[in-house]
Amino acid sequence: MTSPTLAQDIGTFAVEHPYDALPAEVIDSVRKRVLDILGICLAASDLDTSAGVRAYAASQGGRADAHAIGLRDALPASLAALVNGTLAHSLDYDDTHLPSVLHPSASVIPAALAMAEAHQRSGQELIAAIACGLEVCVRLGMAGYDEKKGSSLFFENGQHATSICGTLGAVVSTSLLAGFDAEQITHALGLAASMGSGVIEANRTGGSVKRMHCGWAAHAACVATDLVHHGFTGPPTILEGRFGFFQAWLHGEFYPEWITSELGVRWEVPGIFFKPYPANHFTHTAIDAAAALRQRGIDLESITHLELGVPASIVRTIGEPIETKRTPATAYMAQFSGPYAVALGLFGGSGLGAGLADYTDELAKDPARRALMAKVSVVSNDECSAIFPHQFPSVLRATLSSGEVIEEKALSNLGGNEQPLTYEQLAVKFRDNAGRHLSATSVRHVESLVSTLETLTTLTPLFDALAFSAR
Repeated sequence: MTSPTLAQDIGTFAVEHPYDALPAEVIDSVRKRVLDILGICLAASDLDTSAGVRAYAASQGGRADAHAIGLRDALPASLAALVNGTLAHSLDYDDTHLPSVLHPSASVIPAALAMAEAHQRSGQELIAAIACGLEVCVRLGMAGYDEKKGSSLFFENGQHATSICGTLGAVVSTSLLAGFDAEQITHALGLAASMGSGVIEANRTGGSVKRMHCGWAAHAACVATDLVHHGFTGPPTILEGRFGFFQAWLHGEFYPEWITSELGVRWEVPGIFFKPYPANHFTHTAIDAAAALRQRGIDLESITHLELGVPASIVRTIGEPIETKRTPATAYMAQFSGPYAVALGLFGGSGLGAGLADYTDELAKDPARRALMAKVSVVSNDECSAIFPHQFPSVLRATLSSGEVIEEKALSNLGGNEQPLTYEQLAVKFRDNAGRHLSATSVRHVESLVSTLETLTTLTPLFDALAFSAR
């Protein structure tokens, strides 16, 4: 008897894990991630890129199947997924899995919401589909993680694993919500593998293209599902085949055991890190270390140099080119700047330590912050490199005009497994995000609906509560 392929194993796993087969901690984790993503989408609604993707989607026409944040009129499901996925990733506020270093929820949840609404699925069906999609996304990312090198092979090749693996994770969710069996899910994976994409050069030198990566992944998942419904098929060996997914992206270097080992028994979903700050996750501990320096009462004028030590492999993301990182031209560029993170922590931020109000174009160009950023060097630190990528640690050393050197370490991430966010902390983040467009009553109503998501027979009440018209 021929052994099943990796895609066939995934298809079987997905259909064998409806809501009733999910562990309680997985269900709870999915609820929280839905709340988190919806809040982020609401907060991102005012961005120019959000207006652009909404305008594009609204101009395309088609059947009104699902709702996008900021548009009252429904769209085809694939276009609603495109909009919501773009918004979900636009603020760099979405969750992160370690050590794969990808953001699973921003692709999977928007795709699942759109398909669930289009097919009038229940909250329980939505939760199960999201859980399976997130799990597959993360495991595919881990299959491309080299433990000896301590880095993602996708990342090393300049590939955005978030959107590449996110497309396949999302298509598992959309296929389940379309009512597919295991064979059809295998076909959908075969199609989606030809649609996943993403290049991460924008992390280094700017551009807003990365914001649409998760939107495109969610959109592709919906399209792949619809095409299978209309008769398209995919190769069963799409993942491990000679010309398959891992050969195409990683030259055949991957770890298949990560995909199938204890699949459905050991769940990665509850361990995905939430983001407390709206910036690239690599910068978070820099904020924390700088805030610890601030709490010592250091006179900022007395600082002559700041050395931010980070894992070797992330220097290029938050510290190169250093002159660009010291002079971010926009809030978006500041989100990927180690020097800006240090300045933010030293000046003091909002919310849980840094909030959306701390990332504006004006603050990115603020002369006082620029003066402080000019003193920051970003270097490789061996202690941090040994911990990465299980955490994104930082060691910050401040040299004062007196010659004294003061050091602060932040070796684990707030929102991760060593410092998990409480429900109330996550709710603070949601309320801050959602309150930018919804009334306090509507914010509370959305919180209530999501906290009891499994009781909803359709998603109509949820989308009614989220309705507003953006600019």
